Amino acid sequence: MEPTHYLIDSNAVIDYLGGKFPLSGMAFMDKVIDAVPMVSVITKIEILGFNTPDEHCALLTDFMNDATVLELTADAVDKTIILRKVHKTKLPDAIIAATAMTYDPALISRNIRDFTNIVGLQVVNPHAVRAIP
Repeated sequence: MEPTHYLIDSNAVIDYLGGKFPLSGMAFMDKVIDAVPMVSVITKIEILGFNTPDEHCALLTDFMNDATVLELTADAVDKTIILRKVHKTKLPDAIIAATAMTYDPALISRNIRDFTNIVGLQVVNPHAVRAIP
């Protein structure tokens, strides 16, 4: 069953805004973005924390202003702690995975390797998405 909503990882936001996905990946992301993009609070911090030229900063800020930012809940914190202990996951990746697991969207990321061992987390790589109907 295909997910109906998605949480977008920082690398996927950057790749999308930079037009770095293949055509099928860009078409997939266009549909996700049109349905109101969702990001973790850690993605907002990572994206807006880059020291970028003004024109890039404006693009990133506009994207974040249009996105739904999912906050770090107590449940997500507890899941983050477990992921760090069990999988030795880096803190930002653990927070993003735990946020997806708490709110229940599939995660969009090009770094699927960082998330493959996490049971219950569905990950989609737009670089590998086939043509969408």
